[in-house]
Amino acid sequence: MKQVFGRLAILLIGLAGLSTITGCSSAGSSGVFAYQEPAARPAVLSPYTLHTNDQLHVQVYNEQTITGDYTVDSSGSLSIPVAGRVKAVGLTVEQLERRIAARLNGSILKDARVNVQITTYAPFYIRGEVKKPGEFPYKPGLTVADAVALAGGYTYRANESRVLVRSSGSNAQITRPMDANPSVSPGDNITVPERFL
Repeated sequence: MKQVFGRLAILLIGLAGLSTITGCSSAGSSGVFAYQEPAARPAVLSPYTLHTNDQLHVQVYNEQTITGDYTVDSSGSLSIPVAGRVKAVGLTVEQLERRIAARLNGSILKDARVNVQITTYAPFYIRGEVKKPGEFPYKPGLTVADAVALAGGYTYRANESRVLVRSSGSNAQITRPMDANPSVSPGDNITVPERFL
C-alpha cells in the first residue's frame, strides 16, 4: 500500500512540474508560466546616407546638359549646372533628388524630374596588423570582420579584440570592440592594433 501511495506522490509531483514548464495551471490557482526566449526581431537597416567621395549619376529628364556623373566633394556637396552647389552628405538618394529638383524648379525649370543613382561608394581604408593593408571598395552592410577578411586576415601580432576607427571627415579615433562586429562606413580609416604580450 505504501508503495502505491509513493508512486502516486511521484506521479503528482511530475505532473505539477510539467504544468509549470508548459505554463498550465489548475483553475483558481495563480499559475506559473514558463520562461520563453523573446522572438528575434529582424534587423532594420537604416537607409544609406551619402558620404564624401561617393560617385553619383544624376539624371534630369529632358535636360542632357545637366544629366551626368558627379562626385560628392570634400565639402560634402555636388556642383550641378543651373542648380549650383547642392549639399549631399548625410542625405539619402531620395532626399537629394528632392533637393536638386527644388533648386532646378526655382530657376529655369517648372517640373524637374530627377533620378540619382550611386555608381561607386567611397572606399574605406584598413591598416595596422592585417596582412594586406590598403584601400578597399565599400559595399552596404560591410562589417569590420568583413574588412579584416578583405585585408587578408590578422597578422600573428594582432589584437583581435578591438579596432580603432576614424570616420571620414573626423579627427577622432574611436575604439570599437570586435565582439560587437561594428559596421563600416565609406571613408572609414580602420586600424588593427598590436596586442601586448
